[in-house]
Amino acid sequence: MKANASWTDAVIESFEDLTPTVREFRIRPADGGQSVQRHEPGSHLQVQLLVDGKPELRSYSLVGEPDGQTYRIAVKRLDDGRGGSRAMWRLAAGDRLQLSGPRNHFPLDFNAPAYLLVAGGIGITPLLGMAQALAGRCAQSGRSLRMLYGVRSESELAYGQTLQACLGERLQAAIDARIDFAAEIAALPPGAQMYVCGPVPMLDAARHAWEASGRPVTDLRYETFGNSGRYAPQAFRVLIPRHALDITVPAGCSLLDALEQAGVEAVSDCKRGECGLCTLDVLAVDGEIDHRDVFLSEHEKQQNTRLCACVSRVVGSVTLDSSYRPDC
Repeated sequence: MKANASWTDAVIESFEDLTPTVREFRIRPADGGQSVQRHEPGSHLQVQLLVDGKPELRSYSLVGEPDGQTYRIAVKRLDDGRGGSRAMWRLAAGDRLQLSGPRNHFPLDFNAPAYLLVAGGIGITPLLGMAQALAGRCAQSGRSLRMLYGVRSESELAYGQTLQACLGERLQAAIDARIDFAAEIAALPPGAQMYVCGPVPMLDAARHAWEASGRPVTDLRYETFGNSGRYAPQAFRVLIPRHALDITVPAGCSLLDALEQAGVEAVSDCKRGECGLCTLDVLAVDGEIDHRDVFLSEHEKQQNTRLCACVSRVVGSVTLDSSYRPDC
C-alpha cells in the first residue's frame, strides 16, 4: 500500500553515460514540460517501471539545478540489484514512463555557518545541487563550504568536472580511500552542518563519528540509496503467523515486494530505508538481520525488534507481525 502520489506521463528526452556504470537521464513531461515543478536541492522523484514484467516504483534523486523544462536523474547500473537500474538502462530516447512530482526528505538549510558535503559513489546525485546552490552564497558571505567525494576509482567520478568548476579547491576526491570522519568533523566550526549521501557503511561511520563528537544530532543530515549491507543479497525465509504465511524472499526481490506479491499489505513511501513507514515487528529471527536502513537507531537495530521491509534483508529466517487486524 503506497503513500498517495500523483503521476504524470513523461518521455525520456535524452541520456548520457557519465561513467562506465552511471547514466544520466533527462526526462520531459508529456505536456512539453509545462508541468515541471521547481524543486529544491535534495529532492527526488519516483518513476514507474516494468521490472521483469511487473510494475514497480523506484526513487531517484533529482540532479543539479532545475531548468524548468525537464527533470534530470542519474542511475547507477547494479547487475546484482533488484532490477530497477537494469530496467532504466534499457530505456531509450522517446520511451515513455510515469513519474511523480518532486518530494524532499533531504532538505538543505541555507542558514548554517559552515557546510561539509560528503558523497559516496552515486550518492553524489542529491549533493550536486546542494553544492551548486551553496557555492555562490558561501563565497559571498565568507562561510566555509567543502565537499568530500569518495569513489572506488577515478573513472567513477560522475560530475567531477562540474563540481571542480563549481567548487575549485573546496572539492576533495577520495579515490579508493576511507574518509576520516572524526578528523573532518573536528575541523568544523561550531554550528556547522554535514550532509552525507552514500552506502550504509559510510553513513554508519559518519553517524558514529558525529555522535562521538558531541555535536547536535540535528546538524547531521543524511540520505542513503539503500542497496548496500553487510552481506550479499541471498534468499531468506519469512513466516507471518497472523496470515498463516511461509514464503521465501528471492535474492533479487525486496521483502516489501515479496510481501505484497503474497497479498500482505504494508504501508510504504520512500523505499530507501529513510521514512520508516514500512517497519514491521520482528517476533523471532533464526540467523541475522542485515539492517540496511537509516531510519532505525543503532540501539533499535541491535535489539532486532523491528526492520524496514523496503531495504533490509535476513541471513536465515525471520518471523514477522504485520499491521493487519481482522475486523471486529
